[in-house]
Amino acid sequence: MAFKQIRISGTVTIVLPFELPNKFFITGTDTDVGKTVVSAILMTGLKAAYWKPVQSGLGGMTDTEWIRSVTGFAEEYFIPETYLLSQPLSPHASAGYDGVEIQLKEFNLPGDEKYPRLIVEGAGGVMVPLNENQLMIDLMKYLNLPVLLVARSMLGTINHTLLSLELLRRNGLEVLGVVMNGPKNQINKDAIESYGQVSVMAEVDKLPRINFQTLDKAYIRYFRQ
Repeated sequence: MAFKQIRISGTVTIVLPFELPNKFFITGTDTDVGKTVVSAILMTGLKAAYWKPVQSGLGGMTDTEWIRSVTGFAEEYFIPETYLLSQPLSPHASAGYDGVEIQLKEFNLPGDEKYPRLIVEGAGGVMVPLNENQLMIDLMKYLNLPVLLVARSMLGTINHTLLSLELLRRNGLEVLGVVMNGPKNQINKDAIESYGQVSVMAEVDKLPRINFQTLDKAYIRYFRQ
């Protein structure tokens, strides 16, 4: 089980087991850090719905299509993207290529009655531009959801993670914790928890295969033990 940690007199103390809220936003320190895999693990374990508000790139499977294929969940668990953009670029650039402008007013958070549990996955990192004036973090603020930050475990992650945490907090967003993807790295984990004053909720190794069974086992292993 994931644990929430607090800092007392310079030390990190493990307190009560931490339960994720019914609705939250998953962002990353960069692109390709494993946000979609973490979303699939948590969706499987929590039996939550999934929403990718902005999808950039339609050359292969979208993130929604991929998660549906590996989880086997019914279509009713997946909320259509607000913006489906053709090019695998930053949302602002892909939208410009398609001749559209991303506007925050077009994003509508689904109601609790139909979706009591919901995972919202962002595109790229915290500072990815949506349009000329607004960034991904503005969408997080607009939706007003607590945030789970996904980071790599390897070299360079300390700087990227601490910068992302600082910006999230400066913008008044609740940070649930950090999930580290990749081979375990105790030095990086300790540094992120100490300097970032945050709990690393899980360290997720690469899954040999990805299907409902492996995702369910990963949820139990990384988030429930």
